[in-house]
Amino acid sequence: MSKKMIGLGCLGIVVLLVVVLVASVIGSYNSLVGLDQKVLSQWAQVENVYQRRADLVPNLVETVKGAAAFEKDTFTAVTEARAKVGQVSLSGGQSPAANPEAFAKFQQAQDGLSSALSRLLVVVEKYPELKATQNFRDLQVQLEGTENRITVERMRFNEAAQAFNTKRMRFPTVIIANFFGERFREKVYFKAQAGAETAPKVQF
Repeated sequence: MSKKMIGLGCLGIVVLLVVVLVASVIGSYNSLVGLDQKVLSQWAQVENVYQRRADLVPNLVETVKGAAAFEKDTFTAVTEARAKVGQVSLSGGQSPAANPEAFAKFQQAQDGLSSALSRLLVVVEKYPELKATQNFRDLQVQLEGTENRITVERMRFNEAAQAFNTKRMRFPTVIIANFFGERFREKVYFKAQAGAETAPKVQF
């Protein structure tokens, strides 16, 4: 076998290895892009259900305020908590799903609104006539449904984040992810509110 044939054979092997390597890099990159988009899509669903809850708050406060006019501190707390949620959701224009600090602020604001709503519901217990009104019963059903949707969408977000993180940490994908830096940052998870091992129950 001539040196020329051996050289061509070696060149062919090198070219084949380069092609396999490039295909692997492209495949890993595209896989990360797909999983990243799934996380962002699921984050949008989380924001949707939280926005639905925020939209219910003014009607809920007004309905309760009519029967419990002396509970001003409670109404103020709920209104302020809702305002904080809006500020966190709109700050920076970047999805908190890609930013652990923003994610923590978002969850803290949402937990604050949950706590404020819980205090409002305690107030409602003092006014049986309020619980009997049709408007309040309608709000009760909507709020209960929204809280259930929040739990489901947070779980689905965590599943999407886990799928992304698992793929990201596997070799050789981790090298590609680190090469692109912030583009494929590890995703964070929703965690239960401190002291709340079970989902909050909405009772009127």
